[in-house]
Amino acid sequence: MNLPRRKFLHLAAGAAALPAMSLATRAQAYPSRPVRILVGFTAGSGPDIVARLIGQWLSERLGQQVLIENRPGGASNIATEAVVRAAPDGYTLLLVTSGNAVNASLYEKLSFNFIRDIAPVAAITRTPHVMEVHPSFPAQTVPEFIAFAKANPGKVTLASAGNGSPGHLAGALLRMIVGIDLTHVPYRGASQAVTDLIGAQVDVAIVTLAASIEQIRAGKLRPIAMTTETRIDLLPDLPTVSEFVPTFEASGWLGIGAPSGTPSEVIARLNGEINAGLADSALQARFADLGLDPIIASPADFATLIVAETDKWAKVVKFAGIKPD
Repeated sequence: MNLPRRKFLHLAAGAAALPAMSLATRAQAYPSRPVRILVGFTAGSGPDIVARLIGQWLSERLGQQVLIENRPGGASNIATEAVVRAAPDGYTLLLVTSGNAVNASLYEKLSFNFIRDIAPVAAITRTPHVMEVHPSFPAQTVPEFIAFAKANPGKVTLASAGNGSPGHLAGALLRMIVGIDLTHVPYRGASQAVTDLIGAQVDVAIVTLAASIEQIRAGKLRPIAMTTETRIDLLPDLPTVSEFVPTFEASGWLGIGAPSGTPSEVIARLNGEINAGLADSALQARFADLGLDPIIASPADFATLIVAETDKWAKVVKFAGIKPD
């Protein structure tokens, strides 16, 4: 059958538009079934708690159940790979952590490229870390600590939750910037590091505020400074390291990612709903109780953060020669 040229072009244009229309239709109907957020850590961990708070909020806002699925292991690489391989339809999401930015250089043979294979959806919170010592330690300020470490090269012990952990990296960053020599003592978890710091078996640790705020309040540990760029409300009189070392910043962060290729309409919907939660006073109060600061950002802003952090920590990992456990 011969078709007039005008009718043929009209039908061809309509056919070409079908995939785009289909994507848009699916995005508008999203979600039509439960959504999963994969967490690369155990149930009850800090990241897991944040994921469940956001999951509960999204369940109410999206009208579909948002399930939290724990896939611990491999410093969250197992969960990340599962999301990378998932269909890019918005039904399988990843709880992204600052560890993902570190893993890009810490692990030499990953089966994925995080920046290429995970689409940033929304940031959630920043995780403040605190630099703290036993009350008997002679230095009480950042300048005093740096001076003491320089006067005693290799004799000051830095406890952390393990090789490549946030506390290890923060200590390595400080070493790189100010030129001090600290001896790293890795533990299998922050709680053990804090316990030995309370017992004065090590000199200094950089851990999440949530992991040691009670010991600080009880006077068992003395905080020297926050590692965040600005001071925090829980300890408003405590300075930041950057007030004395301007280029230093070493806080963790959490967010949501999706497989690369997820429709932009779906990402925009999720970003809007998550940001609405971060602006909600009740959810803000829950995060404040955990010592977390909400980050309201666009997908593009979150992408910028991920790229900058990946580059930053790659330099630290190379400088310190850090290898995973």
